[in-house]
Amino acid sequence: MKTAAASARENRELKRGLKSRHLQMIAIGGAIGTGLFLGSGGTISQAGPGGALLAYAAIGVMVLFVMQSLGEMSTHLPVAGSFHTYGAKYVSRSFGFAMGWNYWFNWAITLAAELVAAGVIMSFWYPGVPSWIWAASFLILLGGLNFLSAKAFGEGEFWFAAIKVTAVLAFLVLGVLMIIGIIGGSSPGVENWTTGQAPFVGGWMSVVSVFMIAGFSFQGTELVGVTAGESENPRRDMPRAIRTVFWRIMLFYIGAIIIIGFLLPYTDPSLLASANNEDITASPFTLVFERAGIAVAAGVMNAVILTAILSAGNSGLYASTRMLYAMAKEGTAPRMFARLNARGVPVMALLATAVIGLFGFLTEIMGDGGAYTWLMNVSGLSGFIVWVGIAWCHFRFRRAYVRQGHSIDDLPYRAPLFPIGPVIALIMLIVVIIGQNVQAIVNGQLLQVASAYAGLPAFLLLWLIHRILTGRASGIVALDEMDVAGLKITDSEK
Repeated sequence: MKTAAASARENRELKRGLKSRHLQMIAIGGAIGTGLFLGSGGTISQAGPGGALLAYAAIGVMVLFVMQSLGEMSTHLPVAGSFHTYGAKYVSRSFGFAMGWNYWFNWAITLAAELVAAGVIMSFWYPGVPSWIWAASFLILLGGLNFLSAKAFGEGEFWFAAIKVTAVLAFLVLGVLMIIGIIGGSSPGVENWTTGQAPFVGGWMSVVSVFMIAGFSFQGTELVGVTAGESENPRRDMPRAIRTVFWRIMLFYIGAIIIIGFLLPYTDPSLLASANNEDITASPFTLVFERAGIAVAAGVMNAVILTAILSAGNSGLYASTRMLYAMAKEGTAPRMFARLNARGVPVMALLATAVIGLFGFLTEIMGDGGAYTWLMNVSGLSGFIVWVGIAWCHFRFRRAYVRQGHSIDDLPYRAPLFPIGPVIALIMLIVVIIGQNVQAIVNGQLLQVASAYAGLPAFLLLWLIHRILTGRASGIVALDEMDVAGLKITDSEK
């Protein structure tokens, strides 16, 4: 017979401790990282300022459609499982199973990548200290934030993201002042947009290649969907975060590309060097700050990039922990991962994710890097697969919702461009996934092709194995039989 204490533990639920400001910063901060601070320079050197601008704008619109789809579902059914739950309900149990494990693995391995990157960054100041010491220290820090409560995670992420946003805003302001010639010497005018092959360099193939880089840069915006299960008022705060995050992120990315394009020619060797994401001094942000007269620009940007890395690790640890918890609640992961402590934190799921992240880090520092590279390649497509899943789930959910006699006016938030939005997002995502390493396919480089696309067969294999083991019950859900019920609206959410 269960004791009262055991029953109380089983009845614990996640705490809705995330405020509106937390969700806003989580959504913004999830897409601002090394892809902007370092990778943006490489995209301009590859496709020119016009090509990079076109690619980021197109991917930004695609992300808007995906976020609108996520917003409609996550306000109607705000749960920690998010895409896993929607995949199981609106497509099939097997699809939801594959979506959940795919997303958990992606962020667990991303945590390992951030630990490796943190060690590289810290060597800027302390070259004699072994990187594993920094990795262990940061893992303890991030684990501690997540262990305390969802509110502690949200508060930590708020300040991590605030530092990144402040750095980008400072860059935009200084960049404008330099373009009009107030600081940093005379105005460059439009010279860098017309020199050589600019504004479009390398033709359409270069623009398509930058699509992939831009897509990876925007990954993380979907994190806000996972937070819906612990938001104080998801029906009020989720639409607000969805509506504002697109314009803010587009301002940061498009604004940064325009300023870099004006101030630095695409032929600048530093832009190409920044594409390896390791040389802080080659960051276009560092170069612009230095030309504006900020002598300690490299040190400042190093600190900002470290913050971006910690932010990504913090969010990744949170998202993967909640996904594992949700899968355990629904029976697609061991039940032990559904246990919550008194503060509503799934501690066992947190520990399991931290252990996988630590394992990934150890494969990098103790081996030749081969195993670590393959782990990263397997997880590389995970974000795009999740976005495909979100768009597909939303398309099927809305069709079933209307077919079963429900009015879309009853939805707390409606994606304004349905069905065009999710359809365009699906088409663009398929192009991005297929074309992410098209050059290797054209050149017949089979090992590179296998490495780049490893995540796709891994996902399909998960889907297929679960379908075989569970039988017809895990087939595609008919629209008439789909469970489209949402969570009951409380008085505080009206």
